[in-house]
Amino acid sequence: MAAASDRAGPGADPGAGDSSLRLRRPPSADAGDLPGDSSSGQRESGEPHPPPPNPQQQQQHEMLYFRASAPAHRRVKESPLSSDAIFRQSHAGLLNLCIVVLVAVNSRLIIENLMKYGLLIRAGFWFSARSLGDWPLLMCCLTLPIFPLVAFMAEKLIRRKLIGEHVVILLHIIITTSVIVYPVVVILKCDSAVLSGFVLMFLASIMWMKLVSYAHTNYDIRVLSKSTEKGAAYGNYVDPENMKDPTINSLVYFMLAPTLCYQPTYPRTACIRKGWVIRQLVKCIVFTGLMGFIIEQYINPIVKNSKHPLKGNFLNAIERVLKLSVPTLYVWLCMFYCFFHLWLNILAEILCFGDREFYKDWWNAKTVEEYWRMWNMPVHKWIIRHIYFPCMRKGLPRGVAILISFLVSAVFHEICVAVPCHIFKFWAFFGIMFQIPLVFLTRYLQDKFKNIMVGNMIFWFFFSILGQPIFVLLYYHDVMNRQAQASR
Repeated sequence: MAAASDRAGPGADPGAGDSSLRLRRPPSADAGDLPGDSSSGQRESGEPHPPPPNPQQQQQHEMLYFRASAPAHRRVKESPLSSDAIFRQSHAGLLNLCIVVLVAVNSRLIIENLMKYGLLIRAGFWFSARSLGDWPLLMCCLTLPIFPLVAFMAEKLIRRKLIGEHVVILLHIIITTSVIVYPVVVILKCDSAVLSGFVLMFLASIMWMKLVSYAHTNYDIRVLSKSTEKGAAYGNYVDPENMKDPTINSLVYFMLAPTLCYQPTYPRTACIRKGWVIRQLVKCIVFTGLMGFIIEQYINPIVKNSKHPLKGNFLNAIERVLKLSVPTLYVWLCMFYCFFHLWLNILAEILCFGDREFYKDWWNAKTVEEYWRMWNMPVHKWIIRHIYFPCMRKGLPRGVAILISFLVSAVFHEICVAVPCHIFKFWAFFGIMFQIPLVFLTRYLQDKFKNIMVGNMIFWFFFSILGQPIFVLLYYHDVMNRQAQASR
């Protein structure tokens, strides 16, 4: 007994007659943890960690701590999957299980699909010899850099005071309008492949936003420079590094950089990791091929065997939408990973662009509003900087500023989709504007249930189950109808 008492140390009750049987809770034991565990009372009190025990001491502690007379239940604890504790636990193992199950299930589906239908991939829907040899689209794409050069010349003229402020504003309006109208006219005049037209409109839209930012930022720099010359103080809000005159080098870097917001200088990294860039390029090629395989092998056959969702049987439309929800979600996730993670990071690495927050954890969004704030950070920053806060500074209510922001987004979504498809049914426009009531609905439901899981599930339901499959069916049938009428 005496020997056991000597070994017990701080774990034994010094006032007990039989210290080997009557144990009190060691200071380091927290809710069933072993003595000496990192979740000790010393850490909670802010004291330094004790030195870790050697294996022999640890074994002696365990022998005493887990005696039959020692209490096994020491405090109130929640189950790991209970609603109060589920988000405090690590779910890495469950994530690995989901990945294994997804790989197994989808591998079986791929093999079954190939055995039943064969390889259905065809290039005609994406590219055609006619569209690749269509010189107007190619020339339009190659001549787009003319517009930034004209914008730079306008800024140089205003800096040298050769033209007035109103004239340079008018020039920028003409330049930014032309950079959108020009490719729209070319695409509508040429019966090109859908993907070729989409790429051209995508590049033109990016250039439009960059030129708007370029003009707006330089205008604001001129206003701030005049105000500071008159003695106005802006404190830390004015960075001298970002008050420089525009140069051709800063313009070229901005037009190539993975950002839509112009500033004379950007945070830069020290070097280019060539091996890392090659690995990301390989990933980008693999996931792009995976997207094409899913579209050709799964999505195209499903939509071919469906009817227009607004004209056919309602139950059949629901069945097609649900059947499309999984492959369209896979394609969207692959697209997001390829563009926002791989391609933008590759571009940032090559250009040593430092700020690489191209997205946030939008998959944890509790409301539609949170999703739009987090999934596309370059566009979000552009809208906040050049639309939302300028509207607020003009005295417009917050709701009106949000409405204008969604309106601009809806117009460009419609242009980027409708123009390459040669149809104007405004499905994309109404789809984006429908996000406004969804913002208020999901916010209300989130406030009502006060549960992060409810809000996140509602977001995923509207995002993947309803939204994307419906618009795929709408645009596919409208495009097919147009091509059928054109071939008559």
